[in-house]
Amino acid sequence: MPLEYIALMMVGAFFVLVLTGMPVAFAIAAVGFVFGFIGFEGWLFELLPSRIFGTITNYTLLAIPLFVFMGVMLDKTRVAERMLEVIGHASGALPGGMALAVILVGVLMGAATGIVGAAIVTLTLMALPTLIHRGYKPSVACGTICASGTLGQIIPPSLVLLVLADTMNLSVGSLFAAALVPGLLLAGLYVVYLLFLAWYSSADVPAIDAEERAAISKAQLWKDLFTSVLPPLALVAAVLGAIIGGIAAPTEAAAVGAVGAVVVAALMRRLSLPVVNEALIITVRISAMVFFVLIASQVFALAFRGLDGEFLVEAMFNWVPGGPYGTLLFMMLLIFLLGFFLEWIQITYIAVPLFMPFLAGYPEFSMVWIAILIAMNLQTSFLTPPFGWSLIFMKGVAPKGIRTADIYRGAIPFVFIQLMALGLLILFPGIALWLPEAIGW
Repeated sequence: MPLEYIALMMVGAFFVLVLTGMPVAFAIAAVGFVFGFIGFEGWLFELLPSRIFGTITNYTLLAIPLFVFMGVMLDKTRVAERMLEVIGHASGALPGGMALAVILVGVLMGAATGIVGAAIVTLTLMALPTLIHRGYKPSVACGTICASGTLGQIIPPSLVLLVLADTMNLSVGSLFAAALVPGLLLAGLYVVYLLFLAWYSSADVPAIDAEERAAISKAQLWKDLFTSVLPPLALVAAVLGAIIGGIAAPTEAAAVGAVGAVVVAALMRRLSLPVVNEALIITVRISAMVFFVLIASQVFALAFRGLDGEFLVEAMFNWVPGGPYGTLLFMMLLIFLLGFFLEWIQITYIAVPLFMPFLAGYPEFSMVWIAILIAMNLQTSFLTPPFGWSLIFMKGVAPKGIRTADIYRGAIPFVFIQLMALGLLILFPGIALWLPEAIGW
């Protein structure tokens, strides 16, 4: 049997295992080993130890557990929850004020954690009951939280960007700089949509009632902004500024961020030994998952390439009309569809390396720009019904009374907004590239 047929069977077997509910990391490794032995009787895997060693000793990847700890620490000390309350009250009588607060907290959580699942679960638990209690339409509340939670895909420092930098052999600083404006642009489009909704149908996004606003004086509100919002905001700005400005390497800045999260929690009097213990356990669990998938993907990639799978991918791209931009749009479509079934880390470590050679051959394309398009695309697929991961995360922790239809209906407008942002990035690459070019990355 030709090797290419075995490669096709390998891809098919992988999707079958995923659809049966097997954890993706185990499915990747199992398929790689089985079909690698079928095609080569195992001798191909003599190369595996050196590939795994080269991957896990990558200094840049050390930033992953540090950034995870930073985000988990801010989450478990309820710093993010306090920010939501304060920013919501600061919005005053503005309809949709609490929804705007959710967007802003989503930006800060995205910058702090970079983990979509953690952000969605946290925002759902702390914000959804509050929004529903204040009279928000369930679909609007669900859509706002899902969209805000996915901002961690694109806003630096993001684990997605860290992994893309490693996979595509790009500078982490250049990706962080390139992602900053698109991430803020996307958050800004969310805000514009919510403001339009507040003007068009204020009953769906009511303001905080006057009695509750009157209970907090302006002096107390300013104090709360200074003590509850400024410290985490300053921490994120310092970490991100150090990386983009070239002052510190990503791993060094991540270490400062991890220590800074502990300091912020202590200053806000929310630090305790049980909280630190829980944060460490969750950090180890998340980091182990990321690195296990990373190692398992090496097994899959080695077997797929050995089975001439790259020639299949090349043939597939050769069939695509439209030249460079046809190839780009085709890749975006494939990644978007893969996002229905796979998490971002599997797509990044399995699919992206297979697609990159075909785009790297076009001199008109910047690989930094391509990386930002991929990150934005993955973010969009997280929100797409019926298999969007953000929707699944929310449904798993949403309070009783929230229907699946509410979650899907609320997400659809934000999917269109994200596709609009992705289209703007494709049409105007300067949105992503001007900042790294301006600072010399």
